[in-house]
Amino acid sequence: MRRLIALSALTLCALAQPVGAQIFPGDSTLVRDRTIDQRPALMVLGAPHLANHNRDVQRTDIADVLTPAGQAEVEAVVARLAAWRPTRIAVEIKAGDQAELDKRYADFRVGRYALSASEVDQFGLRLAALLGHDRVHAVDWNDMPPGAMEDYDWSAGAAQRGEEARMTAIRAPEWGQRMTALAASRPMAEWLAVMNGTDFLTQSHRRYYDYALLGHQGANWVGAWHGRNLKIFANLVRVADAPGERVLVIYGVGHAPLLNRFASESGAFNVQSASDWLLAPN
Repeated sequence: MRRLIALSALTLCALAQPVGAQIFPGDSTLVRDRTIDQRPALMVLGAPHLANHNRDVQRTDIADVLTPAGQAEVEAVVARLAAWRPTRIAVEIKAGDQAELDKRYADFRVGRYALSASEVDQFGLRLAALLGHDRVHAVDWNDMPPGAMEDYDWSAGAAQRGEEARMTAIRAPEWGQRMTALAASRPMAEWLAVMNGTDFLTQSHRRYYDYALLGHQGANWVGAWHGRNLKIFANLVRVADAPGERVLVIYGVGHAPLLNRFASESGAFNVQSASDWLLAPN
């Protein structure tokens, strides 16, 4: 009963707040109440992991970006992103590791750090330095969700529900091979534009609905994936603390559908397409 009373009081307090009550830093209104003019701009650049760390379910192999040819391709992408004039750049580094990222960026700017093949370095740090930004923002969350590991073991869920054939089909390498072939078929700016297009992102995201059928564990895992991206979204709202901000988000391409969706459906941001800028002439 006390809990119900507390919840009722909390609800009444929320209803009593005026429209546009401020809950985020920087005089931002409630995201649901922001007008178009009040919304910062946001653009998500989804990319496969350029360093080929192969920790994802689907393996994608990208040509070495540290070669002279690879560096020329990266620079062409950075030039197109710079034309969008982002005021802040957010990357897939845990928010708790901001100090480490600050040091890496500061070292790079004075020549004490050589960029790795990571998209965080090649796109994020390089572009931030080009634009004279003081900081690159770490906005990721990737800790263990509530519960035990076995609660998210979709392979066990598949066995319990007789969904082994579905699990095998999900884990087949065709999607990763498709991304690898796409990246080898054209210049980097062009294949990134395809990967950030609506059709590609929709097809990529649909795979998660099959994971959700792998027992209750599969649904738990997909729910945790949504939860992770909601935490990233919340960090982005806090980074973009003024209507005039233009936030470029550099993330693994699998995150792009949900980050775009949350940013748009919430009313927090005016979402723009990375594909449009990647295909624009220099």
